[in-house]
Amino acid sequence: MGILVFIFIFISLTQHGDAHGPDSCNHGGGLCRVGNCVPGEYLAQYCFEPIILCCKSLSPITTGS
Repeated sequence: MGILVFIFIFISLTQHGDAHGPDSCNHGGGLCRVGNCVPGEYLAQYCFEPIILCCKSLSPITTGS
């Protein structure tokens, strides 16, 4: 019975409002976080509104070669 409740909650979160899902967030260079973004990040969108946020870095990530 517990797994059915979990599935229902998951489906409800994905159907709510402006939820884009983790794939959209990760593809856009963000990370899904629960609660708040860490310092140096901003809220770009929601992975699962209103609980899981898609946070992106304030400064572009550079890679050294």
